[in-house]
Amino acid sequence: MWGKSLAAVFLAPPLGVALVGLLALLSGNQQRDTLPILLMFFPTWVGAMALAYHFKTALRAWLWMGGATLAGFGLIHGLKAAGLLRIAA
Repeated sequence: MWGKSLAAVFLAPPLGVALVGLLALLSGNQQRDTLPILLMFFPTWVGAMALAYHFKTALRAWLWMGGATLAGFGLIHGLKAAGLLRIAA
């Protein structure tokens, strides 16, 4: 149980940031959609914390949530490096 709790504490916030950030950056009208999407961070964070307890073992929770976090940030950085994502001013 401690392993899942630590996975929830340490991996849920960056996973939520990656998911919400990706959604905000992929929105069609960033100036209009960014604030409502960023307000969805807290429910996303709580959902990611609950997701940690869904896995059978703590190792699975760490691997899946850590992999999803790395994939999310990797996707954001990859899309920005390829020039497919731009941040509206």
